[in-house]
Amino acid sequence: LVEKNAAFFSMPLSNQWLDGRIDGALLTHDFAAAAKAYGYTFIRAEVSGIDRERRRIHTAGGTLDYDWLVLAAGIRHDYGAWLGDDARAIAHVREHFFCAWTPGGEFAALKAKLEGFGGGDLVMTIPPPPYRCQPAPYERALVIGRMIKRRGLRARLHVLDPGTLSPRFAEAFEDDYKDQITHYSHAKVKALDPFGKTIATEFDDLRFDDALLMPPQQAADLAWQAGLIGRDAEGKPTGWAAQDPIHLHAIGDDRVFLVGDMIDRASLLFGHYPKSGHLASRLGRIAAAEIAARSRGTAPEPELPESSCFVATRLEPQEVTRIDNQYRLRGYGLIVQTTRQHYDPNPRGEDVAWAKGMFGEMLAYK
Repeated sequence: LVEKNAAFFSMPLSNQWLDGRIDGALLTHDFAAAAKAYGYTFIRAEVSGIDRERRRIHTAGGTLDYDWLVLAAGIRHDYGAWLGDDARAIAHVREHFFCAWTPGGEFAALKAKLEGFGGGDLVMTIPPPPYRCQPAPYERALVIGRMIKRRGLRARLHVLDPGTLSPRFAEAFEDDYKDQITHYSHAKVKALDPFGKTIATEFDDLRFDDALLMPPQQAADLAWQAGLIGRDAEGKPTGWAAQDPIHLHAIGDDRVFLVGDMIDRASLLFGHYPKSGHLASRLGRIAAAEIAARSRGTAPEPELPESSCFVATRLEPQEVTRIDNQYRLRGYGLIVQTTRQHYDPNPRGEDVAWAKGMFGEMLAYK
């Protein structure tokens, strides 16, 4: 395992950590301890490049050759969609208006930002789909709304959404945080001035005092560097890494497997898999089984993932919705998705139990 961070930080349940309801120790897990428990080698290093022709990865500490490569590089934020090639403006947004949608220092900085917020207009943007964990920005908006309300701040959160709001979140926004949250549907960002603190949509121009600016998302830099990005019917980059949807290897390279949030659409019927941690872990299992079978010279048995996630759709009192996705193959090799949502008005910690099970499976949590 080559990973730049010393520890895993869980994005699932992270909004609860922002809200002070979860201890950060539950979400943080040491990679070295997991490697020791499960008998693999952990190398802390950041991969700077992949040479697929030579089957070699490059890091600051040297190179590593591979027989098989499982790439789980995640996402990057496409600030260029708003700011073009203005490097100074992009750097300013990254420094001051980060969205903390990837693990690392930004999340602690976001908690400090929210705790230090003194009032005024706070803007949060939601990217167009597909993006990582689609219900999570709305859950975060609830957390921020409750923070504003609890502290009695003269403040308002403006949520700019290129889509529409689900009924459950709409109800919570209206009933619990009407004076703290304004949600704007079909509010695609058209222009941003991070220095003048103004943002424009087709319908409104807003000035803000602070912001959590989440631009459109794409596959991480490594997918681009390695030439793994898919193309649409017009030959334009899709922004996501193209793979065989059944066997998970990269298109044109059966020695590289792609898992997690970086991958392109899985089916013509529903598009992308949910970009969730649970589904990513299941794709990792499938990739491992594929490699094991191929290394023995046998044909891999086709296997599809499944996914579950829990999202708080109300905080006062807490209400949780569990979203389950199941997949099956139908004729012509197309993947079919079945989604079920279970609304729970009286949760009893099922989301924490689910997360602990995942941490135990992947990270030797006990």
